[in-house]
Amino acid sequence: MTTTSTVRGRTTSGAAGTVADLLAPYVGGELPVHLTAWDGSTAGPTDAPKVILRSPQALRRLLWSPGELGAAQAYVTGEIDVDGDLNEALTHVWRVIGERNLSRIAITPTRVAQLVRAVSKLGVLGRPLPAPASQAVVKGKLHTLARDRAAISHHYDLSNDFYSMVLDPNMAYSSAYFTSDAPDYTLEQAQRDKLDMVCRKIGLDARPGMRFLDVGCGWGSLSLFAAAEYGAQVTGVTISKEQKAFIDARIAERGLGDRVEIRIQDYREIPDGPFDAVASIEMGEHVGQENYPTYTKALHDNVVEGGRVLIQQMSRKKGDNPGGGPFIEQFIAPDMFMRPVGETVAMIEESGLEVRDVHAMREHYVRTVDVWYDTFEKRWDDVVAMVGEETARVWRLYLVGGGMAFRDGRMGVDQILSVRPDARGRSSMPPVREF
Repeated sequence: MTTTSTVRGRTTSGAAGTVADLLAPYVGGELPVHLTAWDGSTAGPTDAPKVILRSPQALRRLLWSPGELGAAQAYVTGEIDVDGDLNEALTHVWRVIGERNLSRIAITPTRVAQLVRAVSKLGVLGRPLPAPASQAVVKGKLHTLARDRAAISHHYDLSNDFYSMVLDPNMAYSSAYFTSDAPDYTLEQAQRDKLDMVCRKIGLDARPGMRFLDVGCGWGSLSLFAAAEYGAQVTGVTISKEQKAFIDARIAERGLGDRVEIRIQDYREIPDGPFDAVASIEMGEHVGQENYPTYTKALHDNVVEGGRVLIQQMSRKKGDNPGGGPFIEQFIAPDMFMRPVGETVAMIEESGLEVRDVHAMREHYVRTVDVWYDTFEKRWDDVVAMVGEETARVWRLYLVGGGMAFRDGRMGVDQILSVRPDARGRSSMPPVREF
């Protein structure tokens, strides 16, 4: 069916023209992209990023899930595509949204009815399409042990080989700390600088043999570093079987079996504290709002009096989506919860820990994600061969969106250092610290 629409006095035809007319109220007039539809029709400025509607199913997804989720579903399935760099395209669209003050436009029943009438002209009405295979499915009561394991498994058990392709050789899946702008300074060095800073902040340099608990140890970057470089006796806990298998292999390769033990264990189940020091790197986002006091109490109870606890954690501004948005919640990290860093500090102190430092590292995460994204794109064909194109598109969207959120200040990341004072309020912290 051929349709004709008018946008800012210009007549456009075909599916692209109908879509342009449909979106005009939401984008403040002319499309911020050059759109090509499945019937070959086009709309929008020719010098804008090029977006392709490969299938009318994309509109059906947007009809049933208006906004971010429907667009993400259509992108990961290939029903919507971008001709060119996704990062540049989304950065342009986000800038237009800001300039036109479009973020507060509500999707009302009247607008939904207009949407239905418009897409009916294109013959795309129908029942909701099945969710993409890459979309998470987690069941049960929020933040029970079983549901937390399922949520973590969805993201972290994708494949050790996959993460090895994207991350640096340390397998550190968290913000690095860049201490140099030299052109030959690598992400691997920046991650080691971050790991070294963490070890010094929690006092592992005081003496060898300190008992150190790594809560949510990932692929073991901090656990292995603390044991090898500071002689710590390390216990790392994770609920990902894939991660434990990976770390156990590295422990054997590096001869650290007498210094590192990795357990499949929830932070609520650690039986053998207290330890001399505790760290938890970008794991607190996964415990949820209601369980966060349980998490901080576990950290408090598992460190000796005078011992230090370091949490590296992402944050969101007050009023922003605490789960990161529909795409993140449905495809990447189910049940994630972030809050302003000040609220996290208050909750840490409510556990009995005393916060001593808050070290903002947002710009470091921008640089970290930039390197991950560059590596990912260079190895695109290998990624697709390993995990399939749909999952690869999920990760492309995730890396681009995450990098933008840190760059634009919608997300932050901080190292929060605290100590457990003794009964008389003594912290055992040195009055002057070099780190």
